[in-house]
Amino acid sequence: MRLSSLTDYAVVMMSAAARHGCAERLSAASLSEETGVPLPTAQKLMGRLAAAGLLSSARGTGGGFALARDPGLITLAEIIEAVEGPIAMTACVENGRHDCGLEHDCRVKPHWSAVNSAVKGALGGVSLATLAGEVA
Repeated sequence: MRLSSLTDYAVVMMSAAARHGCAERLSAASLSEETGVPLPTAQKLMGRLAAAGLLSSARGTGGGFALARDPGLITLAEIIEAVEGPIAMTACVENGRHDCGLEHDCRVKPHWSAVNSAVKGALGGVSLATLAGEVA
């Protein structure tokens, strides 16, 4: 399993925002400059992260983006899902997907939900506060 570059950038940007704290308003330009994420990508990601409820936005003077919640309450799973969509190891466990030729005789399909839950649980156990912390 490999995350897309877009998701990696979202984690980098959210970690930078967390280091500034919940009260400080940031612009896409300032986060782009701080993280090295290209400005158009930063703008796109901030929109997605705001739509997912991870960032709050305000227009006008003093506006910008800020973390919507304390970094300890935002998980890596939430950031990934904001960019990638629901965490699913295989397409057959996604709602409405039935495009696998093995689906009717597959003995593994009933177990993929447990695998997905384990992966999502592991990612949900990592907070943004942890990601934003200094490494010793």
